[in-house]
Amino acid sequence: MLEAKSSLSSLIKQLENGTEDMFAIARNGKPVALLTLIKPSDMPRRIGVARELKLTADDWNINEGDEEVAALFGAGR
Repeated sequence: MLEAKSSLSSLIKQLENGTEDMFAIARNGKPVALLTLIKPSDMPRRIGVARELKLTADDWNINEGDEEVAALFGAGR
């Protein structure tokens, strides 16, 4: 564990360069963790990636259904 802590930058460089795929980190001789590189395809997609896309039909009425929703909640129009 101490060796991994003191040489973390070097270990990460080796992962980035492709020299190593992963490193096992041990405490008292027992493996407790794996250090590996996160590939961009492994990252979750960001919310809002489609915000520039038009996602509604031209004839869609945003107010359609307002009366029904108001009636459901007792807030007559």
